[in-house]
Amino acid sequence: MSRSMKEIMQEFAISQALNFAEGNPEENIPKLMALVDKLAPADWQPEARAAIRGAIEEKSNWYQLMLKIYELDPGVRKTFFQNFILNASLKWSGIRANVIKENNCNVPWAILLDPTSACNLRCTGCWAAEYGHQLNLSLSTIDSIICQGKEMGIHMYIYTGGEPMVRKKDLINLCEIHSDCVFLAFTNGTLIDEAFCQDMLRVKNFVPAISLEGFENANDSRRGEGIYKKVMDAMALLKSHKLPFGISTCYTSRNWEDVTSEEYFDLMIDNGALFTWFFHYMPVGNGAAMELLPTPEQREEIYHRIRAFRQTKPLFTMDFQNDAEYVGGCIAGGRNYLHINAKGDVEPCVFIHYSNANIHDCTLLEALKSPLFMAYHDNQPFNDNMLRPCPMLENPERIRQMVEMTGAVNTDYQDPESVEHLSEKCKSYAENWKPTAEKIWNGCKNCGGACSK
Repeated sequence: MSRSMKEIMQEFAISQALNFAEGNPEENIPKLMALVDKLAPADWQPEARAAIRGAIEEKSNWYQLMLKIYELDPGVRKTFFQNFILNASLKWSGIRANVIKENNCNVPWAILLDPTSACNLRCTGCWAAEYGHQLNLSLSTIDSIICQGKEMGIHMYIYTGGEPMVRKKDLINLCEIHSDCVFLAFTNGTLIDEAFCQDMLRVKNFVPAISLEGFENANDSRRGEGIYKKVMDAMALLKSHKLPFGISTCYTSRNWEDVTSEEYFDLMIDNGALFTWFFHYMPVGNGAAMELLPTPEQREEIYHRIRAFRQTKPLFTMDFQNDAEYVGGCIAGGRNYLHINAKGDVEPCVFIHYSNANIHDCTLLEALKSPLFMAYHDNQPFNDNMLRPCPMLENPERIRQMVEMTGAVNTDYQDPESVEHLSEKCKSYAENWKPTAEKIWNGCKNCGGACSK
């Protein structure tokens, strides 16, 4: 598929603008933003650009975060800008849009995949353990997935697991093969060492998101004694090498106060993290610990705390259950991402273990056109209230309808969970959360978002 001369010229101009900022970022970042506004398509992330422009003018916490990016290793920073801003977000977006239009199906911005189901830890409540610990995607299979994705304009690949770093050598190999892509890995951090930092400096396109569940007692009670110290050591090592990394935090009824406290935010920032993905605990699997689900009152407080710190702390945060308004609802089913497990099952979401396509038996595009994925495509968003985005957690009747309608099968090979069981156990949570979600959402609409954004 060809790209227009206009797109090529825009890419060149923005690339030159990024290079321009390298000399004196504090002086040149405002000029860079002006160039991006002038050269980028008018419909390319207008809200995000407006927010960045405002941060620069106000020299806010977001501006301080931009300056922190300029403290990274120069080669790594340049590759990140090239691969994330240009390749993943701008350069190939036209091709992705064309594939969507031609096939009338979702095509994701990012692909999550599990190189392995193996892990060196046994964490309480880990949904990934439902797959067992003996499954692997071969190097050639992962390479094929990435090659197919790139043909559709996808340049963002995220590893989950299991523990992806069990396959360190292959992950670095894939970074080398696909040097034009961004690779992020959700990792427990315990396998990050000096040698791997040197590999990251060499390939320049690998970013870890290290799992952290709070302070030492809370973290180690779930992940094992001594893991907190290993995570701190891994962050110190990455920071010393000027390498980018972030944090992945699952909030529950037990740890929510700690992980949304100012002390926790400062801990992450002081240790060098640039971003944090916050995840709501999901009750996946027959053995899910339902008591870990936050109460409506707790979730409401989490919502307000994260948004408040977003205005003051130099840390990019995304709350994957409470921030759906920024992405138009559920992003699964290939709308913005999909998940491929270590056996090759192509699932609409990392938390939805149902599928009727396996990457060993079909192409990526065929998987996106499979019955369950098309059900997602035809039914998104699942709720007009963006605080009730999920077809499982907040609208459990929707996942049941889609799985039953499409004949999708459960992909939990240890202890298969019926969709009836999954939807029934989420029913009470959904009903209890609905009044609070309606109150917050209607309040935000009435005040134009001033109360929360």
